[in-house]
Amino acid sequence: DIVVHAEIPGLAKEDLDIKLTEGAITITGQKKREKEIDRKDYYRSECSYGSFRRTLRLPAEIQTDKAKAKFKNGVLEVKIPKSEEAKKRERRLQIE
Repeated sequence: DIVVHAEIPGLAKEDLDIKLTEGAITITGQKKREKEIDRKDYYRSECSYGSFRRTLRLPAEIQTDKAKAKFKNGVLEVKIPKSEEAKKRERRLQIE
């Protein structure tokens, strides 16, 4: 399997979008935060927005239909099984 870990603090899983193609994975997210303080002698309102997009090339052919994603405590984990063809081409090397 190919496993992708991404630390994405401050976002909810609803703010993330993951797309797989045969050769890449694209993770897109958008952060929206609004903060208001209403006190007796002042009022303060802040809004911050930001978005990101990361595309990573994958080192092997994959099975997009069997991929799974989990998001817990600000860490995204995507597991993508390699195709049978890619597994056959894999080779272990001896360390000298």
